[in-house]
Amino acid sequence: MSLFLRLAIGFVLLIIVCGGLAGLSAWHQTRDTVNELFDTQQMLFAKRLIALDPTSLQDVTLPKTKAILRHHRGDQDDDALAFAIFSAAGQPLLNDGENGRDLQFDHQRDGFVDGRLRGDKDSWRLVWLTSEDKRYRVVVGQEWEYREDMTRDLALSSLLPWLIAMPFMLLLLLALVWFELRPLKRLTLSLHQRAPDDATPLPDTRLPKEVKPLVVALNGLFSRMAHLVQRERRFTSDAAHELRSPLAALRVQSEVIQLADDDEAMRKRAIQQLDSGIVRATRLVDQLLTLSRVEADDLRSEFQPVALAPLLQNLLAEHFPQAEQQNTALQFTSHAEPVMNGHPLLLGLMVRNLLDNALRYSPSGSTVDVQLNARAITVDDNGPGVSDEQLIRLGERFWRPPGQAQTGSGLGLSIVKNIAQLHGVRLQFSQRASGGLRVTLSW
Repeated sequence: MSLFLRLAIGFVLLIIVCGGLAGLSAWHQTRDTVNELFDTQQMLFAKRLIALDPTSLQDVTLPKTKAILRHHRGDQDDDALAFAIFSAAGQPLLNDGENGRDLQFDHQRDGFVDGRLRGDKDSWRLVWLTSEDKRYRVVVGQEWEYREDMTRDLALSSLLPWLIAMPFMLLLLLALVWFELRPLKRLTLSLHQRAPDDATPLPDTRLPKEVKPLVVALNGLFSRMAHLVQRERRFTSDAAHELRSPLAALRVQSEVIQLADDDEAMRKRAIQQLDSGIVRATRLVDQLLTLSRVEADDLRSEFQPVALAPLLQNLLAEHFPQAEQQNTALQFTSHAEPVMNGHPLLLGLMVRNLLDNALRYSPSGSTVDVQLNARAITVDDNGPGVSDEQLIRLGERFWRPPGQAQTGSGLGLSIVKNIAQLHGVRLQFSQRASGGLRVTLSW
């Protein structure tokens, strides 16, 4: 069911319920007001009658006046008011000539009572008064049906303008709702016509305040989806581009093995090259997958406090056999024991790549120095270093300084850069005065 239809049904039901409650309340208030007014009128009329001198009266009946008063607005209902005067013994002295002749004497008490006329089943509202000398009694009556008709007429006259205006008010209200829902209809049409890879933000001008957060959230979603699609496309393109050369080399080495025949030396060398190519391809795939995972935004939920000093000590111990094989010294100096909120595996991978890079490009007999401060980690090596122009490009995807003897894919420092950005860590490369490269991670 559409929102407009639900609002229309809701408005109709709301108007019916509220109108019904308002009509019921108006009827009750009008009834109470009418009863109070006519009770006052009856009491005043009874007081006027009781002031008469009934000694000269003896069963007098007033003439009928309907023919005289029935001109335009002078119509008189015979149940509007009826009165009679009785002696203390119950003898009729005076009546109005209409229903007053049928009023029955009641000697019990003064005040308002409900009763009936002689030979009539309709209920009447009666007020009795006794003269101060107790010689006669006055009764003024009015039929309840007359009061109910008056109440209904007054209530309808006050509610009729609203009953006439309600349909028009409902139509105008529905038209207003339809007009105000147009931005949602335009938004829906725009989304239907939108291409799957379109990351253009939706316009948020001339929108109601309640709709703007939805458009802002949708624009954020489009941006994230575009980033995700771009990242997946870049991963596919990078993987296809970078794996082409290792796979071609593996194919060449496989053909060399097949052509080696009895040349054992050639076969052995080809097998070694094949193993080296497999290791390189495996490392490249691992780095591509790691880089793709690091660029995802959902890893922040896995952050936890990580003690950096034990982490660095374990990583240095892990690289000690490689450093010993290359005749390179590993030094670690801790000036503090900071704790960082982050992903333990990714922080370890970041420092591991820095250590691996420093050991691979440092000559034999050199030193790799790692220092831990309260707000920074520095890794110094004695490698050949790079020029100032090349220093700016360090960390770019698949970029390596020219003239490198060591093999690599150019993804190690890119992974370090992405992990640092994920943790809000600043990555800085600088030249050492004594030669080599210094990498600083500060937060």
